[in-house]
Amino acid sequence: MGNLLKVADNISSGNLADRAVIFRNDEIGRLSGAFNEMAENLYDLINNLEDTVKTRTEDMKTSKDQLRLLLDSAAEAIYGIDLEGNCTFCNTSCIKLLGYSGQEDLLGENMHRKIHHSKIDGTPFSAEECKIMKSIRQNEGTHSDDEVFWKEDGTFFYVEYHAYPQIKNEKIVGAVITFTDITGRRKREAEIKYLSCHDTLTGLHNRRCFEENLKKLDNPDNLPLSVIFADINGLKMTNDIFGHSAGDALIKKSSEILMEACRKDGSVARVGGDEFVMILPKATNEDAMKVLSNIKDIFSDSRIAAIKCSIALGSNTKTNSAQPIEEVLSSAENAMYKDKALNRKSFNMDIINTIIETLHNRSPKEKQHSITVEEICGSIGSAMDLPDTEIKRLKQAGFLHDIGKIVLEEHLLSKADLSEEELEKMQQHPVIGYRILNLFDTTLDLSEGVYSHHERWDGKGYPKGLKGREIPLLSRIISIGETYERVLSSEENPNSAGREKAIQVIIDGAGKQFDPQIVDLFVQMMNKQ
Repeated sequence: MGNLLKVADNISSGNLADRAVIFRNDEIGRLSGAFNEMAENLYDLINNLEDTVKTRTEDMKTSKDQLRLLLDSAAEAIYGIDLEGNCTFCNTSCIKLLGYSGQEDLLGENMHRKIHHSKIDGTPFSAEECKIMKSIRQNEGTHSDDEVFWKEDGTFFYVEYHAYPQIKNEKIVGAVITFTDITGRRKREAEIKYLSCHDTLTGLHNRRCFEENLKKLDNPDNLPLSVIFADINGLKMTNDIFGHSAGDALIKKSSEILMEACRKDGSVARVGGDEFVMILPKATNEDAMKVLSNIKDIFSDSRIAAIKCSIALGSNTKTNSAQPIEEVLSSAENAMYKDKALNRKSFNMDIINTIIETLHNRSPKEKQHSITVEEICGSIGSAMDLPDTEIKRLKQAGFLHDIGKIVLEEHLLSKADLSEEELEKMQQHPVIGYRILNLFDTTLDLSEGVYSHHERWDGKGYPKGLKGREIPLLSRIISIGETYERVLSSEENPNSAGREKAIQVIIDGAGKQFDPQIVDLFVQMMNKQ
């Protein structure tokens, strides 16, 4: 009540207008302060927002850079596509594998048309068939390792890829594809598959593949079904004398001949070291005989090193379904072994004759040497009153005593002064000759004589350093005959003076290089002549 009276007094006293002004000014001041405070707060908020946006932008850029770094560090190639198949991103491995220079070459491009447009054989590959596009349509991941991607230069590579739908806000927006070049792997797999079924030396089917193939061919539709067994003659000798490279060449040559003689619908397999089998569907026994004849004709004109190619053959024909194919194979193989046994002797002599003929064709001087030594050995044998069979053996050994020179380079056969290395090679020829002659029944009894024909009576010869009567008689006779011929043939005019010189060399070597008793007999024989 007292306050009201004071207000009434103020009003009455004329202070009301002043008080209103004061009140208004106080309110304006208070509002102005509040506004300034709000302005400052808003300013701080804007500044903080700018910093937040900047920070978040930098964080997003960092995350994006980290994602790009992660993508580009991946060994696998990676790219993304939208619903239309257009490229939305790609990593460095993707760009490199496809042969492009940068991501700008791929971004926005339809990846199916760009890299997945054709099959291995070049035929078009539609997007409807594409597993990658199907993964988007069907909302499920997919995988493939039997397709190709095409590079920028128009070449392709075998690819293994995985494709997964890309989902955002529960909607499919595209797909992510990872892929690797598996060309090397496919090549290795093909090599392993090939080696599992083929002989590495000849390229023919091996035994495993032959047996599988035979099962497929052994059906009534292929009757009559003929089988030919073949076995190379002389492979062991070729390996022993001329080395395994020559043996491999003989095997390869034989396989080529068999393939040449085989019918187009037939097949050839190498089922052992020197054994082959040929399968001839719808081939009668007469047809098989024609193939056999053709094989022999081609072999007769073929040689490897100094070996005349030769092969033993046998065949059999399945004419009805009741015949077990195993019996047919066994009969063909037995026929081949029979052919080998029946022709062993003639084949062996063919090999010996081919080797010595090849040697003499290389060096006519060696041919004349062999003929002369053969004659001298025969004459010495007669002078010693040896049996005719022994004289025949002596002559044969005299003719073949240098057969081991077949392994020497041609220039060494006529070279007079040999280096130490060349001399060492030359001194191996008795050993090689022994190996050759020891392989065959018809020349087995000559091998020891040929092996020791460079031994000396005083024990200073080679290859074993035998002494005196340790040296086989055959070798002691050949030694005199060959030395005489070498000295005589070295003379420009092998007349009577040359003969005397050659005889004197033999006399001087008595008791040193030669058996003195045989020397006396030889000199008497030559004086009579």
